[in-house]
Amino acid sequence: MTKPIVSVAIMMLAEQGRLLISDPVSRYFPELANLQVATEHVAADGSRTMTLAACTREMTIQDLLRHTAGLTYGIFGESTLVKQAYLDSGIEGRHITNAGLVDCLSRLPLAFQPGTNWDYSRATDLLGALLEKISGQSLDVHLQEQIFAPLQMPDTGFWVAPDQQHRMAQAFPIDPVTQQAVRLLDGRSRPDFLSGGGGLLSTARDYLRFARLLRNGGELDGVRLLSRKTLAFMTSDHLADIPGATAGAAYLPGPGYGFGLGFAVRKTVGGAPTPGSVGDFLWSGLAGTYFWIDPQEDLIAIWLMQAPEQRDRFRQMVRNLVHASLS
Repeated sequence: MTKPIVSVAIMMLAEQGRLLISDPVSRYFPELANLQVATEHVAADGSRTMTLAACTREMTIQDLLRHTAGLTYGIFGESTLVKQAYLDSGIEGRHITNAGLVDCLSRLPLAFQPGTNWDYSRATDLLGALLEKISGQSLDVHLQEQIFAPLQMPDTGFWVAPDQQHRMAQAFPIDPVTQQAVRLLDGRSRPDFLSGGGGLLSTARDYLRFARLLRNGGELDGVRLLSRKTLAFMTSDHLADIPGATAGAAYLPGPGYGFGLGFAVRKTVGGAPTPGSVGDFLWSGLAGTYFWIDPQEDLIAIWLMQAPEQRDRFRQMVRNLVHASLS
């Protein structure tokens, strides 16, 4: 659940006048200008080829925040030639840096024209690199100074100090249901890649403080990080004008949800497989973590587990149980 924190940090810079979310990303990373967009072709014999075309417009910071930049991941979803190019580039390696991320992306094709579709992607990683570029600080230092220290979140960071490692929740080596090996980030030393898209470690107490900030419209215990209007803007649907963006199995928020700036946002009471309210917003993590905030019910729910193979089932189960407890 690193992505919402990094998205908040980006919008803090926007409030400070240090960026506009309408800015093209190439304003800050010139090497990302003039990217090309891939179109994949499948022949009758099943062989695949790829042609490249110029972007009709550049990706913007808003595109990064809402996953409409044309970027993707190499490791999720149906295999494509673009995803294979990601894997071949080394961008999915754990020893890449934010500078290396930008360099890789400058040499990779986009999966679609910016602003025309939604795809879960390296977009928030690029936001992390952008935070470093604008602030002049490493991502860990910037988040510590701007978010974790002001909100009194002492147990949140990209690694756990040696004297606190006895508190780390450990996953089973083998998932007891699927019998698959459980692979998670180590978390016991500073990683090479300070990823805007994942890798933070935290506690229920710390993440609740961040969630309470969101529920309170950007303020907690007298500390304001964002304005009420900016939080409302972030938790509104930003995909309404992109036809088809929310269709298909690749759209991770699923039926009933749009996407804001860092959060999935509920648009209808029906449609989704679990109960909820219009305007509730959420995100989740690879290991199985999950949170949502329901302003109508004045509800914050946080679920932390270390079982990637079971995450989808348990998220729905926990959501059903929480709503079943409401009278």
